[in-house]
Amino acid sequence: MKKVITDKVINRLTLYHSILTDYIEKNIEYISSPQIADLLHIDNTQVRKDIALLKYKGKCKVGYKAYDLKSLIEETLKFKTIKNAYIVGAGNLAMALAKYDNFEAYGFHISALFDNSYLKIGTIINGKKVYDIDKLPEMAERQEVKIVILTVPRQFAQEVTDFLVKSGIKYIWNFTPCVLNVPNYVQVWNENLIGNFLQFTVNHDNKKF
Repeated sequence: MKKVITDKVINRLTLYHSILTDYIEKNIEYISSPQIADLLHIDNTQVRKDIALLKYKGKCKVGYKAYDLKSLIEETLKFKTIKNAYIVGAGNLAMALAKYDNFEAYGFHISALFDNSYLKIGTIINGKKVYDIDKLPEMAERQEVKIVILTVPRQFAQEVTDFLVKSGIKYIWNFTPCVLNVPNYVQVWNENLIGNFLQFTVNHDNKKF
């Protein structure tokens, strides 16, 4: 039976991937688990456990071959499998996400944006067109898109989510400060920007020096 990789491990593996990319660009052939752990300020044992899940062993006293480990992470997390997605809500955050080209390196392709403002419909952001939200159901079915990044204002989040569910969307990456009510067959991943910021500021203010 295939072992399920948890969300926390997936998150750490993507960080390892970034470090490995940097090492490869600097022509550094090997990297050790203590080096990764030091860069991320985590325990070395955790790094070794995560890499052990990939069934990859490094060389004693040398470490892991950076290119091989990077490729294995890409294979495990399916970076080469293109996953098309839409952004719904073409505001400032949406424009920033649409301009973030590194998504492509992880197999995540934003193919279009949607909004209901006539001032935004028809505009082009980083080569991606903003469409009328009413066109989403037909386009999603034709292009077989099941993933949406939601960046609408909070007061419209649930209404738009209901529309997306009826349109066949199965995965919602929620950037709104709203807890969404969805059927069991729809998965929501909440990107809590304010919560993450407060964790940093509160911990920083309480830190003893």
